[in-house]
Amino acid sequence: MRNLRFRRAARTSVIGAAALIASFALTACQEDNPPPYDALASASPDSTAKSPAANAGTSGDKDKETAAPSTGGEEDTAGSDKGSGSGSSGSGSGDGASAGKPQDDDGVVRLACTGANTKLTMTGVQRPVNHMLLTMTNTGSKACNAYSYPFLRFGEAQSVPNTFEDSKPQAVATIDPGQSVYAGVMTSAADGSGSNGYDTKDLSVSFQSRDGGSTGSAVKVPLARSVYVDSSLSVTYWQMSMDDALQY
Repeated sequence: MRNLRFRRAARTSVIGAAALIASFALTACQEDNPPPYDALASASPDSTAKSPAANAGTSGDKDKETAAPSTGGEEDTAGSDKGSGSGSSGSGSGDGASAGKPQDDDGVVRLACTGANTKLTMTGVQRPVNHMLLTMTNTGSKACNAYSYPFLRFGEAQSVPNTFEDSKPQAVATIDPGQSVYAGVMTSAADGSGSNGYDTKDLSVSFQSRDGGSTGSAVKVPLARSVYVDSSLSVTYWQMSMDDALQY
């Protein structure tokens, strides 16, 4: 009976030992040779994450390289066309302006003196009698030409005064900025031979252009006192000095 129990115990020990040895062998085998699934699982996330980024970067660079020449080319072309057109227009305008303006005797094109670039004053004088002095001062920044004589209108007169033709200068009176020219005005005949006389405190002056027509707007000139005018009313051409303006 004892021998039978001993055998069973020995057999059980042998079986247990064999099972334990088999278990160790299986564990060692798993550690030395991991299954392919583990390797793919660890490598797949990295490769999957890198692939879209790499592709996106390549695509973006290609798009930029393709778009840049097209945009730049359009801007350069537009700029070139505008610059060319503007230059052509500017050149044409300059030639037209010069060709359209007549030159004066000295070959220089100047503006006509008008109320826009001058100031007018009318003052009384003691000699000659029944005379006044009209002064025109250049208030602009460029020289202007005082063409011929001023168109005067006292009160409601319907026509311009007579002109002292002997006062016509040899050259057009040019006024530099800040300088003045003068015109003498005989308001009435000293011997009383004039007719249709009247008193007025209203005076307006208009300006002539190079061709003798009116230019600019009429300017009202204040008078210090009422002035008597009659049919003898006459005016000189613009003069460079007061003495020349008052000798007629």
